[in-house]
This record gives sequence, C-alpha cells and structure tokens, in this order.
Amino acid sequence: MPNKNYIYIRTIIKHRTTKMKKLFKVALVAAGMLFAGNFAQAQSKIGYINFEGLVQQMPEFNTVKSQLEIYQKQFIDQLSTMNTELQNKGKEYQATQEKMTDAVRSTKQAELQDIQKRIQDLQTSAQQQVDNKASELYKPLTDKANVAINAVAKEKGFTYVLNTAQTQLLVSPPGDDLMPAVKLKLGLK
Repeated sequence: MPNKNYIYIRTIIKHRTTKMKKLFKVALVAAGMLFAGNFAQAQSKIGYINFEGLVQQMPEFNTVKSQLEIYQKQFIDQLSTMNTELQNKGKEYQATQEKMTDAVRSTKQAELQDIQKRIQDLQTSAQQQVDNKASELYKPLTDKANVAINAVAKEKGFTYVLNTAQTQLLVSPPGDDLMPAVKLKLGLK
C-alpha cells in the first residue's frame, strides 16, 4: 500500500498538471483570437477552386489514368492467380484431409497459411507501389495546375486559394471561383 506522502505528491502533481492544461488552453484561445483579428485586418482576398476537378479536365489526365490502370492490373492479375492457387489447394486439402497423416496435414496447413501470408504481403506491397506510381505519374499534372493557379491568384490579387475538393464552402461568392480563369490559363475548354 502506498504511503501518505506518495499519495500527497501524486495529488499535487495532478493538480498542477490540470492547471497547466487550463493555462495552455487559455493561451491557445488568445493566440487564435489574435490571429483572427490580424487576419481580418489584412483584408485578404480569398478565392477557391476544385483542384481535383481541374486536374481531371486536363488532356493528359486520361493518359496518366490509363497508364496507372495498366500498372495496377499487373498486381491484380498476380493476386488473382495466387487467390486461385489458394482456393484450389484449400479445396484439395478439405477433400483429402481425413486421409492424411498428422504430419502431412500440418504441412498442408502451413502451406495454405504461407500462401495467405504471401497474398497479404503482396496486397500491401502492391498498394504502396501503386500509390508511389500514381504520385510519380500525376506530379507533372499537379505541378502544372499549381503553376497556373498561382499565376491567376497573383494576377487577380488573391492572397489565399482554397481547394473546394477538400474543403466544403458553405458560403462563397461566385466571383471568387478561379476555375474559369485557370482553365483559360491552361487552354482548357
């Protein structure tokens, strides 16, 4: 059983930690209010654009998308082959397991588990490789779109541009949508 000094010290530490948390919250709110006040004083001009929608309208998008689908299909085919192998060996195991010795049964079970693990490992690896390939293939498109957005924002005096694909705008004036100007800059219809 802990002694009284130990309990007393724990109580003091807990009390001080609670006070520190409250102080931190008050400081955070104050900093937020200060930032909001400075933000409002700056008279910032805010625009918005659907970045993903813009990239999808670029002519290179369909080429990149089909390249990525071809790359992804390699993994899908490989996983399909492995899954078929697992199903066939599983059926074979179920049909003959009663006639097997314990040693053969455990060997077959280990083999099935190994195939399952290889499928899981390939799924994880394939997803990472497809994500990396997608980043590599889409990077020139997103870079091109970013350059155009930055140019239009600078020309029209926008301080901030929000991506409506990631942020839902509840209220926004129609004049601040940069999509038409950026599409014109990129030569899109």
